[in-house]
Amino acid sequence: MKVNRLKVFWIVLLAATMSMTAAGCGGPAKGQPEAALDPESPPVLSELTYWVQIVSQVSATMKSYNEIEAYKELESLTGVKVDFQHPPQGQQATEQFNLMMTSDKLPDVIEYSWAGYPGGPEKAIKDGKIIKLNDLIDQHAPNFKKVLEEHPEWKKEIMTDDGSIYVFPLLRTDDRLKVFLGPTIRQDWLDKLGLSMPTTIDEWYNVLKAFKEQDPNGNGKADEIPLYLTKGDVDTTTAFLGAWGINAGFYQEEGQVKYGPTDPRFKEFLTLMNQWYKEGLLDQDFATTDEKMLEAKITGGQIGSAILYTGSGIGKYGTLMKDKDPNFRLVAAPYPVMNKGDKQIWGYKDYAFNGIGAAITTSNKNPIETVKWLDYGYSEEGTLLFNFGKEGVSYTMEDGKPKFKPEVLNDPSGLPVIQSMSKHNRATFSGPFMLDIRFDEQYTTEPDQLESKIIWAEPTMEKKMPRTTPTQAESSRYASIMTDINTYKDEMYLKFVMGAEPLDQFDKYVKTIESMGLAEALEIQQNALERYGKR
Repeated sequence: MKVNRLKVFWIVLLAATMSMTAAGCGGPAKGQPEAALDPESPPVLSELTYWVQIVSQVSATMKSYNEIEAYKELESLTGVKVDFQHPPQGQQATEQFNLMMTSDKLPDVIEYSWAGYPGGPEKAIKDGKIIKLNDLIDQHAPNFKKVLEEHPEWKKEIMTDDGSIYVFPLLRTDDRLKVFLGPTIRQDWLDKLGLSMPTTIDEWYNVLKAFKEQDPNGNGKADEIPLYLTKGDVDTTTAFLGAWGINAGFYQEEGQVKYGPTDPRFKEFLTLMNQWYKEGLLDQDFATTDEKMLEAKITGGQIGSAILYTGSGIGKYGTLMKDKDPNFRLVAAPYPVMNKGDKQIWGYKDYAFNGIGAAITTSNKNPIETVKWLDYGYSEEGTLLFNFGKEGVSYTMEDGKPKFKPEVLNDPSGLPVIQSMSKHNRATFSGPFMLDIRFDEQYTTEPDQLESKIIWAEPTMEKKMPRTTPTQAESSRYASIMTDINTYKDEMYLKFVMGAEPLDQFDKYVKTIESMGLAEALEIQQNALERYGKR
């Protein structure tokens, strides 16, 4: 009978630990925990409390993460029984977190976006809520330590400005795992009109003009909407604004923080958007169109291009339109550049660390053993477990590669694949492990969806601000300033594009934003960037 490879992993480690203990002279040194003798020994704790918000794909079929096959297997391997504490979803989770932080008795592990703690993770450590992990990782987490040594850029992402590592994170190990949103276009419309995929702003204009005038949906009506951009949120236009080398917020250029919406190039962008709006190339109702209305317009064969997600965009509409319009094909488009050959800089590519991580609290009585338990997620065996589930149950190894069983990808009871997979692994949502591209290559099954991740991963993002951590005082002041600036900026964006405000008022708009405290906000961002650079 085949022995489970994960159990072999733990047996080997246990044997190594016993050998080292037997070879030692009389046991551990005075004051040293016996568990600390061997960094690679299996965890010795038996129970763990773990606070984490449950995601919808799990709650649809299960009550707790304990029911996920990966955690059943992990308990079998380690002997650690985890009491998952799941707060209500949405805003209630934030409220429960804030209330929980007022207590001196916390769960052993809290998985959260610690930037949401007042003052950030550094303040959470100083307040005595969570512990600094540097030494524990160095001594007791060989797998995670190796990952951070091989990827120092990831290490900076999970550190505070004073150098404290505070979480075991989800790490997205491939650029294709960091993209999920981007420009899409009707490939069947391009084919029908004999047009090539647009790559520059001018080419986009010509394509949108053709969509508007040449009846690509073939219904004899001039009802096509060439381009849809989300209402009120300037940042969704990054797909086009990026061609000017700026974004719709703060960015950095050679270590200097800048603000896109007051740059003269932003006026050039607004001028173009205003022109496109006047010519009917932009959705005339974009300021009031919601998700439901957008779906109706796409399934009604009106939208030619839009900024959409891989799954809930390309995948969703491909499925919805399969029977209604067999020719329908929505595909990813490259981020536009100004001139042929220009480098794509801006897109929606995120960092390896998504900001959510598992922190060990000061209430934890077994931090060493907990670190060892969490470290397993960064081993080869742990990566397989959290990405694919239990070998033989949800996947098999073929030619040295994990392959999901057919019943996981096509659940016999009709469950959506995201729910079917979530019964076995954590790869469809965040957690303390390394996300494997081999998972995504099987989870994202449609060729056009897979191709979108390659296309959207192209931008360098070299000007993107890193995940900085402002101090508590900075955070409070920054929020106060930017709440007013963002409200005004978004209002003026709509007015400029729709023609309610002439573009010769742009300088006045810039001065108004500056009067709201932009210089101070820039200084806060600059200080945070410089601290990040010293990590």
